[in-house]
Amino acid sequence: MQHSAAPDLADLAHTHARPAHWLATATATAAVVALAGLLQPGPAGATAAPGPARPAPAPEAAGADYPLDCGGGPRTVAKRATGDLDGDGNPETVAVVHCEAGSGNPPHGVYVLTRGKAKDAPARVVATLVEPGLHRNVTELAVRDGVVHATLLGYSTPDVPRCCPDENEQVSWRWQGGAFVRAGHADARGA
Repeated sequence: MQHSAAPDLADLAHTHARPAHWLATATATAAVVALAGLLQPGPAGATAAPGPARPAPAPEAAGADYPLDCGGGPRTVAKRATGDLDGDGNPETVAVVHCEAGSGNPPHGVYVLTRGKAKDAPARVVATLVEPGLHRNVTELAVRDGVVHATLLGYSTPDVPRCCPDENEQVSWRWQGGAFVRAGHADARGA
């Protein structure tokens, strides 16, 4: 039987862990962690690319001052839809508003609202899409891909009872060249 020339590992003094060894290892590790914390880069400065700006919330329809004469009576916001209509990254609100009436179908106005200039200013009307004097009622309203879509009901003659509109028109408005441009298709419903 041959004996190995290498000493038995159990006989080596440095292979036995003693409390002094553990203390030295823990101290060295703590020093490395502390030094790494001190050498971290500072906060990003002006050279960092800004993140995308968050759009402002859509204007609130309830607080706006509408160009609608209700003879001192209250107004009702019947429908509203929001979306970025002018491509500036901030949403506008489209509001369908009418005077409160005890009965019948009061005519609707359709208005585009934007945020007030001051931080806490109420929304302001920047466009009228449907004048109440046209005697139309809005049954559907939506904003899709920057386009306002609405269904308007109306009357072909003054003899048509106000309860029963006989005209149905699908319309849309798109912001183009600094103004809202209307497109539509009318379907008269027979009497």
